[in-house]
Amino acid sequence: MKTVLLLGANSDVAKACILQYHALGYNIIAASRSTVLLEHFKNDHQLDNLYVIYFDALDYASHTTFYTQLHTKPHCVIYAAGYLVDNETAIADFEKAFTMMQTNYCGALSILNIIANDVENAHLERIVGISSLSGVRGRKSNYIYGTTKAAFTHYLEGLRQALADRNILVQVVISGYIRTKINKGLQLNESLLLEPEFVASKIVKAHKGFKIIPGFKWKIIHQIIRFLPEQLLAKLP
Repeated sequence: MKTVLLLGANSDVAKACILQYHALGYNIIAASRSTVLLEHFKNDHQLDNLYVIYFDALDYASHTTFYTQLHTKPHCVIYAAGYLVDNETAIADFEKAFTMMQTNYCGALSILNIIANDVENAHLERIVGISSLSGVRGRKSNYIYGTTKAAFTHYLEGLRQALADRNILVQVVISGYIRTKINKGLQLNESLLLEPEFVASKIVKAHKGFKIIPGFKWKIIHQIIRFLPEQLLAKLP
């Protein structure tokens, strides 16, 4: 029976992944600071194959111990931890901007390097990181958050190349707006909002390409943003 490790497992997308991996018969390790909430989630859904463990993406010194003490090494790893503040707040408050950098990039690099460097784990097949469309190009409305996601995407692309010889698949989820608690209170276009269950299904059932871009509308938007001339990109909100 295969094992999936979800880092930042209290996120809405991660919880949707848990339910879908449960349906496929996986053993699931859900890692988060919010262990009490995850235990409630486990009990509510009667997930006997779900193991809840504490994980703090910002506590880098604990990451090696966290990984070595896992009761079983994973076949699949999903990094779903994330933190977001609006651009104006990030500009005015470096501590909050720094927390975004640590959660969205530094913490991911710390734990994923440890996992990837464990050559004794012959089980490891796949690493997935949840990034964002905000990391595709710099835009004035979210360029600080966007830099954390751009760095994460570039890291995963290099990691994919580094692990190719070991037949370990590395993928990035480049998502648009998702109806999650991290986006609660933001004024977003309802017609573009993705449901966590839909995004999770694209992660769980993904093919072998590097980029997982859920939703055909977001695939189009992704291409537009990638190739839009800078003079036009600068006019976007």
